[in-house]
This record gives sequence, C-alpha cells and structure tokens, in this order.
Amino acid sequence: MTDELQQPQDAHGIKRYIPLLVILMVGLFLAILNQTLLNVAIPHLITEFGVSANTAQWLLTGYMLVNGALIPLSPFLIERFAVRRLFLFAMFCFTLGSLICGIATGFPVMLIGRLIQAVGGGVLAPLVMTIILFIFPPEIRGRGMGIFGLAMMFAPAVGPTLSGWVVQNYDWHLLFTGMVPLGAIVLIFAFFSLKDIQPAKKVKVDAPSVVTSLAGMALLLYGFSEAGNDGWDDAVVLSTMIAGAVLLAIFVIRQLRIEKPLLDMRIFKYSIFSLSSVINVVLTISLFSGMFLLPIYLQTIRGYSPLDSGLLLLPGALIMLVMSPVSGTLFDKVGPRPLAIFGMAITTATTYYFTKLTMDTTYTFIVVLYMFRMFGMSFLMMPIMTAGLNQLPKHLSSHGTSMSNTLRQVSGSIGISLITTIFTNRTTFHVNEMEGAMNTADPFFMASFHEFVQKVATTLHLPVSQAQSQAVQILAGKASQQSSIAGINDAFIWATVISAIGLVLSLFLRDVRKDKANVSAPEQKKEEVLLLPAPKNVS
Repeated sequence: MTDELQQPQDAHGIKRYIPLLVILMVGLFLAILNQTLLNVAIPHLITEFGVSANTAQWLLTGYMLVNGALIPLSPFLIERFAVRRLFLFAMFCFTLGSLICGIATGFPVMLIGRLIQAVGGGVLAPLVMTIILFIFPPEIRGRGMGIFGLAMMFAPAVGPTLSGWVVQNYDWHLLFTGMVPLGAIVLIFAFFSLKDIQPAKKVKVDAPSVVTSLAGMALLLYGFSEAGNDGWDDAVVLSTMIAGAVLLAIFVIRQLRIEKPLLDMRIFKYSIFSLSSVINVVLTISLFSGMFLLPIYLQTIRGYSPLDSGLLLLPGALIMLVMSPVSGTLFDKVGPRPLAIFGMAITTATTYYFTKLTMDTTYTFIVVLYMFRMFGMSFLMMPIMTAGLNQLPKHLSSHGTSMSNTLRQVSGSIGISLITTIFTNRTTFHVNEMEGAMNTADPFFMASFHEFVQKVATTLHLPVSQAQSQAVQILAGKASQQSSIAGINDAFIWATVISAIGLVLSLFLRDVRKDKANVSAPEQKKEEVLLLPAPKNVS
C-alpha cells in the first residue's frame, strides 16, 4: 500500500479496509463511551476526593467544553496534519488521559486527565466520519455510516450500564485503567495500518477564527449546561450564552468572508444538508430526553439501583447495535425518506407512551417500550446525516462532518437543559397544585385527612397526635412523588411534540444520489460552482 488510502471503485474494494474500519470504530467507541461512563461514578468521586457536587460536575462539564470546542476546528486540523497523524495524536491524548484518571489520587489530577481525554475525543468523531466518507462512495455510503453508527449510538447507550456494573462490583478506577490497554492496541494497529487520505498541507492559521470558535463554543455550551440547574434567567447563564452567541456570530461572518475558512459555512447552501441538520438537532434533543428522564424516574422515584437503571437501557442499546448496519444497507437501497418517516413515526409514538408513567408502571413495560423507541431511532441518526453529507462535494466533506458533530454536541446540551427546565418547572407547578388542594378550610379534605390519620394510628399503633404528624409526612412524600412523575410526563409531552416536528420535516427529504445520477459530471461541477460564490479576501 502507498502512503495514502486508495479510494475503492466498488463494494468489493471495501473489503480490504475492514481491518482498518475495525480499528477506527474501536477507537471512536472508546472515546464516545468515555463521555457517559462517569455519570454513575460521580457520587463515589465526591466521597473519594472530598469535593462538592458542583466541583465534581466539572469532570463532566470540562470534558464537554473542551470536546465541543475542538470539533469545529477539525476540518483545519485534518487539512493541516492529515488523518494519520491526527488520529494517532487523538488516540494518544485519549489513552494518556485515561491513564492519568486511572491513577489519580486527587481531584486536580483527575480533572487534568479528563481534559486531556477530551482533546483526543473532540476530533475523533469528525475525523473517523471523514475517513468513512472517503472510503465509501455515495451509492454504498449508507453501509459505511451504519458502521459509524455502531460507535456513535451504541456507546452512549451502553455507558450507564457498564459504569453501574463496574462501580457496584469493582473499584471506579477500572473505568479508566481498563481503557488504557485498549487505547494502546488501537494506537499500535493504527500506526501500521492507517494511511493518509491526502497529504498534509501547510495551511495558514487564522487566529481570529480559532479564538472566536474556541471561546464561542465553550461559552455557549457552558451556558446551556448550567441553564438546566440554575435557570435560563440566571445572570451567569445569560451572560455566557450571549457572549458565546456573539463570538460565534463573529466566527460565522468571518468564515463567509475569508478565502480559506476554518469551517466553511457555505455548506448550508445545500438544501438537503441543511434539512438533515435540522432533523438531527430535533432527533438528538428527543434522544437525550429519554436517556435523561428515565434514570431519574427509576432511581429517584421508584428506588431502583443505578445498575438496574442502566440495565433497562441495555436492550435498547443492543437493538441499536444490530440495526445500525441494517439501516445503513436499507439506506443504500431505498434512500432516506422512507427510513426517516418510519423511524420518526415509531419514535414519536413511543415517546408519547412515556407520557403515561405512574408508580405502578412495570419495569418490563418500560424496557419493551424503550426497545421499540431505540428500534425507531436506529433508522434515523446515521441515515439522515448521510442523506445530507451525500449532497456535499468531496472537498467539503470534512466541513460537513465537523458541522454535523458540532450540531450534535450543541443540541445534546440544549436538549438536556431544556428537558431539565421543563421537568423542574412542571414538578414545581404540580407540587403547588397539590398543596393548594390540601386546604384545611375544605371540610371534605379535612374529613379525608382525619380518616387517614386514624388509619395511620391504627396501623402503626401510635397516639393520634403522633399519627397526625406521621400522616402529614406521608402525604408530603406522596405529593412530591406524584408531582415528580407528573413533571416527567409533561417533559415527555414536549419531547413528543419535538419528535412530531421531526416527522413532518422528514417528509421533505429526498435522495440526492438520484439528482447526481440525472446530471452529467460537467453540469454537476458547474452547479456546485454556482452554489458556492467566490469568497472575498480578508486580511
């Protein structure tokens, strides 16, 4: 093999890249898995390091900020360093960070390890996606993106289960030390098997673009991550979100004016790429609503262990594992619209059924419903993303993958903050509503209350005065419990509406491969030139 990857001409030529694809997928799987592994272990780390919950949360927030801020820079990094050096560097950072976290005895060292991990994880997703787009031509690209979906969708779903099992049965350090040998194996194999798609170019760094991109993304993501806890009207939340939005607006304007943009915004001139991006934002918000709300319902309200909560998500993750390559193959045969409509219809319906949770809802029912929800989503994320990327010319592929992953990161943060806010506000509303119904001036309520007090006194063999105090505590607990369930159901109603919007938008998708098949090569090239007006030089 030469120093560069040779693009295959047909499906048979793909076979020689199977070992390379395995290595890429394992590396990406480890990086994405790492984002969700720590959630269950946070309480143990608070005790271990003697820090507050807010301080410990920076292990998650810091990783997200560094990871998200680096994604928009990936097109420049790929062009400047080429895929081989960049992948090896990313995996080295991730493995080194895992080692530091695994041997950490104090919180500062642990945080440093997490930030180093994030440097590697931030560029891996767009980098691997760019390689897949190169290896798989448009007519069979669905299969390649289906393989990519194995890591992208399966890793975050299986993370809580694996983390809960490790924390419950072993030491939390294993979450990180276990990744070190796997990362080292990926590094060794990639060193010998991975070649460049194209040679590295000495591209000039546009410092204002880098600064506005990094600072803007970090501030915006931080604002969204804190909005769910502190409220959208909090001064810090508002100031960081506004500052981030202003910096990103400056970044976008500059990218449209300079000759060699860091992240080419003209990709949004391609209609199907823009539409698929919007649908994926909607889908990501809907996906994160279920992954966020169900553990709260199971652990906080129903009293299940973190492991049981994680195990509930596991069958759905396994369905994603099986169906992701299948949906990719189906995409190559039928195109994006039938898959999107079918998948969004199932996702919307199952999300609606999650609006009917009660204290009597069985564990089995939730598992089965979540499995159907993941079955529907397995037809969505990668096929819809592929539909948009197929419309982009080859020289814009890395920009398209970077933008897709940036939007996924931002929409994930927006989704969690939005759902948290809805859940919190609606729970408070229902608590106030129930407290208002417990009116001591209402004779019917007081009659029921005195009857309940007598039952408590008889059951617990208490005097009436003590039974009355006990009854008040029981009613308060019931009110809090029922209000939380009602708040979760209300949040799922909003998630259903969001999914329904995605269903409507899916009706407008089309298979751009048919467009290209009906246009000759010169005409297609001419069309692309017309779509991309020449940028102005800016010093």
